Amino acid sequence: MTRDMISGGRLDRPQPGQPATPGSLGPAGSARPAAFTPGPRRGDDRRIAVASVVIAALYLVAAAGAAAALATGVPGMPTTAWLPLHLALAGGASTAIAGVMPFFVAALSAGHPAPARLRAAAVVMVALGAALVATHGLAPSLALGLPLSAIGGMVYLGGIAATAACVRGSGRGGLMARRPIVTAGYLLALLNVGVGGFVGTLVVAGWTPVLLDLVHVRAAHAWTNLIGFVSLVILSTLLHFLPTVLGTRIVPRRSAILAVLGVALGSPLVVVGELTGVPAVAGGGAVLTLLGIAALVGEAWAVRAARGRWTTDAGWHLMASGGLLAGVVWFAIGGGIASALILARALGLVGDDYAWRAQLVAAPLAIGWVVQVLVASWTHLLPSIGPGGPAEHAVQRVILGRAARPRLVALNLGGAMASVGWPLALAPLVAAGVALAGVAVVASAGLAWSALGVRAAR
Repeated sequence: MTRDMISGGRLDRPQPGQPATPGSLGPAGSARPAAFTPGPRRGDDRRIAVASVVIAALYLVAAAGAAAALATGVPGMPTTAWLPLHLALAGGASTAIAGVMPFFVAALSAGHPAPARLRAAAVVMVALGAALVATHGLAPSLALGLPLSAIGGMVYLGGIAATAACVRGSGRGGLMARRPIVTAGYLLALLNVGVGGFVGTLVVAGWTPVLLDLVHVRAAHAWTNLIGFVSLVILSTLLHFLPTVLGTRIVPRRSAILAVLGVALGSPLVVVGELTGVPAVAGGGAVLTLLGIAALVGEAWAVRAARGRWTTDAGWHLMASGGLLAGVVWFAIGGGIASALILARALGLVGDDYAWRAQLVAAPLAIGWVVQVLVASWTHLLPSIGPGGPAEHAVQRVILGRAARPRLVALNLGGAMASVGWPLALAPLVAAGVALAGVAVVASAGLAWSALGVRAAR
């Protein structure tokens, strides 16, 4: 029995050079299969994944606009980076995760996807919840007499719970063995964001106990969402996605297990240490996180060394593979700085207010790591799971590969400028960096939209 890896159907017919078996031919030696078992239907699963990527791209464009307005001092805009970071992470990254994570789990096992209605509900709730929470950045007081941001937090958490149910329900009855470390990383990440999202909801709801200890709560919330959730999901996905993009075999390595467990277990320890006021516990979590980051770098290095050599679609391959590899470097930088701050606090070298410093870590982690990996991922995924057939997908790859090198340079140079300018309080450098990275994001989103319209234009 063979597999049709595109449609997921089972083809009960012999391959060239393979002798026919009694069940592979119909009566009187006809070519029609005697018993055809249909494989899992993946059409709805693909459409929901593509829709989540489109919504995520819109959120990234909105985040770029908010960041540009903040950097240039537009009147009436928030004076902190909370809004653009929230739009990019809780809106863009979380929506993409809600749509693509269950798709990957089902694809790894070649099994049945979770029910389409549950999948769609998870994406809608996460996206809507993030939008409602964003009202806190525009109007921190209660809007229209309703606690919109607190309601949004609860809706978002409901979407996360639905996503967890989709992950558990995906891939049932598959022919292939799933990589358990990937699924474990996904479920631990969803558990982390459940805690982080709950803490964040208490903050935007104005619960007094958390507001009185906002320094530690902010560090715990940032760690569990940015490191323990978004970064852990991306890390776990790269274990099978990076070899696919780079054109090499998926080889189980100890570094993969260490990468997932280091970040998955390190983040909760940091959160517990911050919320309980025990710096030593948080420091232990930072050490585990550093080990996980180092393991991911080693894994990416091994995959890159075994990469394939592409002879077609050079721009498309460059944007996807270059973005993923550059993202790993930025995660090592941003995650390393964040962990070093926690360790320095545990050793008494800095005060409590240095447990989380957005100006030191936000640009490397948000722009260089999360945003860049999202752009690289949709570049690879849209021609693979998007609408159309081989002819349309070929055109989509050409479109998505346009100006790949300039976009990569703009994204990484802009991230570097913001990473340097923000800690040094160099507002013009930050503004230029954010604008440069924003242009790359908007251009990439525009190309993605154009690629999705290829089928309708034919």
